[in-house]
Amino acid sequence: MSERFFFTLHATCGKARTGTIRMLRGEIRTPAFMPVGTAATVKAMKPEAVRATGADIILGNTYHLMLRPGAERVARLGGLHRFMNWPRPILTDSGGYQVMSLSALRKLSEEGVEFKSHLDGSRHLLTPERSMEIQRLLGADIVMAFDECPRADRPRDEIAASMELSMRWARRSRDGFDAGAEHAARAALFGIQQGALHEDLRRISAERLIDIGFDGYAVGGLAVGEGQEAMFGVLDYAPDMLPADKPRYLMGVGKPDDLVGAVERGIDMFDCVLPTRSGRNGQAFTWNGPLNLRNARYAEDSGPLDPRCTCPVCRDYSRAYLHHLVKSGEMLGAMLLTEHNLSFYQALMEGMRGAIASGTFPDFAARFRRDYLGRS
Repeated sequence: MSERFFFTLHATCGKARTGTIRMLRGEIRTPAFMPVGTAATVKAMKPEAVRATGADIILGNTYHLMLRPGAERVARLGGLHRFMNWPRPILTDSGGYQVMSLSALRKLSEEGVEFKSHLDGSRHLLTPERSMEIQRLLGADIVMAFDECPRADRPRDEIAASMELSMRWARRSRDGFDAGAEHAARAALFGIQQGALHEDLRRISAERLIDIGFDGYAVGGLAVGEGQEAMFGVLDYAPDMLPADKPRYLMGVGKPDDLVGAVERGIDMFDCVLPTRSGRNGQAFTWNGPLNLRNARYAEDSGPLDPRCTCPVCRDYSRAYLHHLVKSGEMLGAMLLTEHNLSFYQALMEGMRGAIASGTFPDFAARFRRDYLGRS
């Protein structure tokens, strides 16, 4: 049994799965939601507060940390875990998402991607090998292969060519990761399935990744504007193409109802900026749907944010006070709503884990949709 990375499935309910990933820095309970710490911080939260919400792992961003403060500097300062005071597992994305999101600032080639920094205009070449090196310098526990993430609405021939490029980069990522022997001995590498909305391209991608061999597999190229119905259409088949004994990670997702639908279809891991970004913009997620605390209806509402939530925010603060903080632009409002939102997301994951373990996940999902979406 490997101490570096070991995934155990405890129970299934339909396609939904619950299990544990064991790593040297701790265990990750699945289904798992990873708060996003783009620049070595989960915005508006102290690391110990993030852990108190129930998070087992967080995500860091290779591209942004490469630019500021720099991977080499983080390494000199003892690695990302020490730098940001998070002693538990960290997953770092590869920089591949920025190949799409910063398309106006990059030049793509077989070698990699040349970026023009959005901070100061300096130029940087990000290749599979450099991405592995940066993630190694950061000290990531779970490293993501370098890929290209095209928008789903691109022509099929472009999607196919992009997928083929990503599979060549996946092989180079594997080789680059393995070259960092000391880091590779205590970290894990995930491959990323591409192919947008095309089932045949997804199958080819999965077969190529399995042939290379990874510790876990991500479903990439979704949550890029295709909509929930199309995303679920892909998830009806894409996870089944990946090994059942490895974790399956849906990148960049999503809304609470996205998470429930994806778990129904066999996904184990998620990340998204939504709970933190929404918290900074006055939106709270509750078991009865999202609330906009800017709304005047909450100005004299003395009730808790969510009566079913047990987080410190719902215990100690009223909707009226949170409305006041948001309307006044006070930073405490962003802090409290972010804490609540992350607590809600972790409670949702805990609820799904328990329902899968007890064989009642369909009932859990139906109740969730009734209360959160108002659907019978």
